[in-house]
Amino acid sequence: MKITIIGLGLIGGSIARSLKRSGDYFITAIDNSEQVLLDAISAGVIDRKASVYDLSDSDVVYLCVYPDAALEFTEKNKALFGKNTVVTDVCGIKTYIYPKLKSIADEMGFTYIGSHPMAGKEQSGFTASDAGLFFGASYIIVDDGSDKRARDVLEQLALTMGFGKIVYATSEEHDKAIAYTSQLPHVLACAYVMSPMCEKHGGFSAGSYRDVSRVANINAALWTELFISNREALVSEINTLISNMENIKEAIEKQSTENLSALLTEAGDNKRKYGRFAGGMINGNQN
Repeated sequence: MKITIIGLGLIGGSIARSLKRSGDYFITAIDNSEQVLLDAISAGVIDRKASVYDLSDSDVVYLCVYPDAALEFTEKNKALFGKNTVVTDVCGIKTYIYPKLKSIADEMGFTYIGSHPMAGKEQSGFTASDAGLFFGASYIIVDDGSDKRARDVLEQLALTMGFGKIVYATSEEHDKAIAYTSQLPHVLACAYVMSPMCEKHGGFSAGSYRDVSRVANINAALWTELFISNREALVSEINTLISNMENIKEAIEKQSTENLSALLTEAGDNKRKYGRFAGGMINGNQN
């Protein structure tokens, strides 16, 4: 199977590493950095550099770049994709990108299915990529159900990479869930470390500071694009968070032990009920 990866950053590099480690694949890649491509070849992560002409005979193409870059690349090279090629993106938003990429694919006759590997690091770039990054993680597939063969191909590749769960969702379900599980924590972490107390935390912090602030080590360009592209769902979640914080704040200000205890009890119950970490099912579809 010939795999072409567009963008050898954290996710693209990890896809290449995990497939090379786990299966018999011929992997080529396109990246803006010639040095990254040379490093990937030297490390045995890819078989060779690709050109856009490799798109025509690739079995699967992974678009591992920012959303707008994925759209631009696909539109520019749409005539080069093979009719039997399965194209997928790995972007963290879908309502913005899915219909545009689907329209291009339908126009040109190749197959597009959206996907989102639910894994990452605070570091970015090829040097941070890891063959074990996806082990046990969820792999979300966004699709209208039109091409079972293509879905089966992506599922098998995901399992080969070590993903522990395949979750199906519509683009709307995906973005609403991601606004809560991924984007809102990044908003919270960034707001948290913007306090003047952040520079004074040394010697006074332990696990709580570390856990809340971890994802504030953020790729500003990427997350700006993701936040704005998913603004409706994200703003709704921010409003809910603000409302909950206002309720807790009011109970503290009024020294209302009963109200505060009830709010904290509800929070603790929710955490215990829904678990430390759970992939769960979206729209009743789970493999």
